[in-house]
Amino acid sequence: MSGGTAYLVAALGCLVAVAGVVVAVLALRAKRRQARKAGPTKERDPFRVADDDADALRGDPRRLRPGDIVEIRHTQYGVRGTVRFLEGGWSWTEHLLDDAHGAKVWLSVEEDPDLELVLWHEVPVTEAVPAPGPPRLDFDGRVYTSDETGQARYAASGTTGLNPTGKVRYHDYVDPTGAKLSFDSYGDNTTWEASRGELLHRAEVQVYPQSTSGSDGAPTGRAG
Repeated sequence: MSGGTAYLVAALGCLVAVAGVVVAVLALRAKRRQARKAGPTKERDPFRVADDDADALRGDPRRLRPGDIVEIRHTQYGVRGTVRFLEGGWSWTEHLLDDAHGAKVWLSVEEDPDLELVLWHEVPVTEAVPAPGPPRLDFDGRVYTSDETGQARYAASGTTGLNPTGKVRYHDYVDPTGAKLSFDSYGDNTTWEASRGELLHRAEVQVYPQSTSGSDGAPTGRAG
């Protein structure tokens, strides 16, 4: 091989190497641009993934609105009305439900931060319920301990028996088994209404959306 030919071969090899480096750099830059457009990669919360999977299979109770159907422990209820509560930065929702026989219950839906579903039954006025306030209450063979107390604003939609907006005072109690006892007083009412509550497992609640209207825009537990 002559000196001129060797020189040409070497020069060609250098050009190929430089071209390879340029291609690699351009590819790396393109990948970085795509990554910036996609935004930072976030790890998925395994508990949130489980909630999302349950919502896909059983409907999302956070989206319940008047007119929807919800099945709780194999009993179907219609959502008659919804009350959304707001206390500072904390919000929760309660739904008035009735079944085919007219029996009424309340379903509260809250995230703090995990989803909590509670089924509430109003205590008949004929039962002697102690007034809220003390740190412990004895009622119906259970000993309840004060859990939360406060005042919230609410907005109601559908049929609830409440004014469209207002305020509510509440005092919640819980016993060692998780059973709940709650007291509510709406508006300027000086009397308290009591309800028993029991936690529901996510699998015990099936949602059948019926309403197609958008959110009622009310601020975002159980009405009297």
